[in-house]
Amino acid sequence: MDHSDVRAAWDEVSAEYARARDPDGSDAALIDDLLARLPADPVVLDAGCGDGARTLANLPPGSVGLDFSRAGLDLAAETVPAARLVQGDMLALPLRADTVDAVTAYHSVFHVAREDHATVYAEFARVLRPGGVLLATLPGGRYETVRRGWMGGRMFFSTPGRERTLELLREAGFDEIETTTATDPLGSSTEFVFATLSE
Repeated sequence: MDHSDVRAAWDEVSAEYARARDPDGSDAALIDDLLARLPADPVVLDAGCGDGARTLANLPPGSVGLDFSRAGLDLAAETVPAARLVQGDMLALPLRADTVDAVTAYHSVFHVAREDHATVYAEFARVLRPGGVLLATLPGGRYETVRRGWMGGRMFFSTPGRERTLELLREAGFDEIETTTATDPLGSSTEFVFATLSE
């Protein structure tokens, strides 16, 4: 699947994905940990926000929800009316440099081809202020696949693996990297990474 196919796939499955996700789970508590690391009244970008119910809804008012699926953003407009919603691509974020205090990326980067993950992390680093924090899903394995029948449609997943992802984060300028495990929206145990951008 190419990039436009992934967008179309998300337009197709966004409503079903929103319906199927558990509204609770320990990954939501990671937001409290993230906010404790940030200055007062932070600006947070949720990259790949989808319907916004799981992550964006727990961020401070005025946070930015970005997704390249129009269907996902339409759902987020109903779920999180206080958020600023932007349709865009993680490969070229439509934000100025040094404008956000944190980026969250829950289960989103692995919908980009793994050879482009370095560009995604470089974009996260570009829009973060020095000392800003990334909270993202950390992949467990190396794979690239299209899952048919996923949420009633098909979906592209791609990752270079855990260790290569940590290397890519360091190469993009992140340090103070730490990991933790939480329960994700579909009930699986998932590893997450906190990474601070070098000052």
